[in-house]
Amino acid sequence: MSGNPSNAPILAAHHICHTYSGPSGDVVALDGVTLDLSRESFVCLVGPSGCGKSTLLRILAGLLKPSRGQATLDSHLITRAQRRIGVIFQKANLMPWRTVYGNLALPLQLIGVPANEQARRTQAMLELTGLNRFAGAYPAELSGGMAQRVAIGRALIHDPEVLLLDEPFGALDALTREQMGEELLRIWARHRKTVLMVTHSIPEAVLLADRVLVMSPRPGQVVLDLPILLPRPRTLDLLHQPEFVALTERLRHHIRPN
Repeated sequence: MSGNPSNAPILAAHHICHTYSGPSGDVVALDGVTLDLSRESFVCLVGPSGCGKSTLLRILAGLLKPSRGQATLDSHLITRAQRRIGVIFQKANLMPWRTVYGNLALPLQLIGVPANEQARRTQAMLELTGLNRFAGAYPAELSGGMAQRVAIGRALIHDPEVLLLDEPFGALDALTREQMGEELLRIWARHRKTVLMVTHSIPEAVLLADRVLVMSPRPGQVVLDLPILLPRPRTLDLLHQPEFVALTERLRHHIRPN
């Protein structure tokens, strides 16, 4: 950890604007986005398609330079990918020639972790993600949910402080998506990373998050910051509770197309 006070934001966006240039002209994706994430918080980002959610996540990850404004990690400017920030995309993007074990171990190999420590941490991650029985399997042999478990484990294995997730369950069927949401909650409760997750599912956001941020149609701006005060631990039994339904309806009211 950085040694900063625990109540100081760990990750922040400061008046971020971003414009894409193309043959048909400029497209303004983000217009003055400001937000911050407290340590160990779980925040979800929702909004209509094309509002710049993924663009914002890539800027916060150091994978894209904003046109204006800045992103900071512990008040330090983010200008490139950070080891302290793990990123998970909608597609698992596993190496097809590597086993589950080999995919999990890859980040440790790339940063030169000693072999015995690699083995210890990879085995621990297999256990955490429930993939022990599939350590020798290849990506083509995995279901979509299992592949995403590997992707989550791969992002966690080098112990980042922040996890950025871009629609990680978007390609899964509804039942698997719900199961993966519960799995993510279990892992987060154990490791307490700071999480920012993009999702198109309002119920998923309410189930997972401490706060839900709503973005406007393009150019994206944050138009609502809604605390989710439902008690933890949370399960799928919450989905039909009046408090849960009221929160989802409030969020739907703020997500309006052009």
